[in-house]
Amino acid sequence: QVQLVESGGGLVQPGGSLRLSCAGSGILFSSYTMAWYRQAPGKGRELVASSGRDGTTNHADSVKGRFTISRDNARNTLYLQMNTLKPEDTAVYYCYASRWNAIYWGQGTQVTVSA
Repeated sequence: QVQLVESGGGLVQPGGSLRLSCAGSGILFSSYTMAWYRQAPGKGRELVASSGRDGTTNHADSVKGRFTISRDNARNTLYLQMNTLKPEDTAVYYCYASRWNAIYWGQGTQVTVSA
């Protein structure tokens, strides 16, 4: 059974930092494209950053220069380092894994940026 479990969310002031983690079980991370998505209240789910099997990474323009996605395949863990957080970054953040026809989602972790 595949499980993706996010952690590290919380309440932070504007300008602050958080590091999200996604621990996976039941899959081999190195075989999957991994990504972080987020969904703000009343909005659709959007791609924040992705990490390919070949090590390439991509970040949405809205987070470029502030967020960094990384992965530790040996630990089956995906990370999202978030710096200089803004109120508009407030959302539920989801871990995502895909390979061929298989897609898996975590349950999400809330990130709230507020003074």
